[in-house]
Amino acid sequence: MRLGLHALGIGTGARREVIDAVAVAADDSGFATLLAGEHVVMVDRPTSRYPYADDGRIAVPAVADWLDPMIGLSFAAAATRRIHIATGILLLPEHNPVLLAKQAATLDLMSAGRLTLGVGVGWSEEEFAALGVPFARRGPRAAEYVAAMRTLWRDDVASFDGEFVSFDAVRVNPRPVRDRRIPIVVGGNSDPALRRAATWGDGWYGFNLSGVEQVAERIDTLRGLCRAVGRDPGELRMAVALRDVDPGDVPALAGAGVDELVLVEAPPDDPRAAADWVRSLADRWLPAIDGTDASA
Repeated sequence: MRLGLHALGIGTGARREVIDAVAVAADDSGFATLLAGEHVVMVDRPTSRYPYADDGRIAVPAVADWLDPMIGLSFAAAATRRIHIATGILLLPEHNPVLLAKQAATLDLMSAGRLTLGVGVGWSEEEFAALGVPFARRGPRAAEYVAAMRTLWRDDVASFDGEFVSFDAVRVNPRPVRDRRIPIVVGGNSDPALRRAATWGDGWYGFNLSGVEQVAERIDTLRGLCRAVGRDPGELRMAVALRDVDPGDVPALAGAGVDELVLVEAPPDDPRAAADWVRSLADRWLPAIDGTDASA
C-alpha cells in the first residue's frame, strides 16, 4: 500500500514556492504520488450539484486560484526525481484528445515516466457550457477519447474514426516512456464511474468517500463489474481519499483492496512551513502504511 498527497494546484497549493517545497518534501519523505485536480472555470452561483459533498456544494470558493493540472504538475515533476505525479482528476470530455495525448506524453517523457492520467467526466454543466462542449453523452465521449489517445500513443502512424474524434495517418510525438502507455485512472464514486473503470480504466480513484465501509462496498462493486466484462480485478490499481480517516483505518483499507491512500489537504502558505507540514504528515501516516506492507 502506498501514500499519496492531493495538495497542489488550489489556493496556497497554487503558489510556485509552495509547490516546490511540498514536492521536494514529499519526494524526500516517502510519499508515492502527488495529485492535482482540475476545473477550468468556477461559477459564483452554481446550479449543478457537486457529487462529493452531502450538501451538493464544492468547498473551494469560486475566487480561489486553480492551476491547470498539467502545467502545475510539470513544476512538481521538475523539482523531484522519484515521486509520481497524477491528475486527480482531469475532466477529459472538456479537452481535445489529440492535443491532450501530446501534452500527456510530453509530461510523461519529461518526468521520466512518472505520470498517471486520472480522468473523469465532470459534473458542472455550467463549466461545459462555458467551454462550448456538450454536457450530454460526456461518458461515451470520454471513453472514445481514451481509445483515441491510446491509439496515438501506440501507433507510429495513427488513424481513428469515431463519433466524437477522427484523424487519419497522423504522427504524434513524443511517445510515453512505459511501452507507449500512460496509466489512465478513472475518478468518481458512482456506479457509472465504476463501470468506466472496469471497462477501460487502468485503475480507480474514489474521492471523498465517507469511510472504510463505503470504500469496501465500492471496491466490491467494481470487482463485480470487472468480472462481468471479463477483466481480472487485480489489473486495476485502487486509490481512495476519505473525508475522515485515521492511521488506524489503514489495515482495514488494505484488507478491502486499497493500493493507495490519498490524503487531501491544503498546505500552509509559507514554503518552509509547508515542507515541515509534509514531513509531519509522513511521520504520522507512513508507519501505518509500512506496517501494512510488512504484514501483507
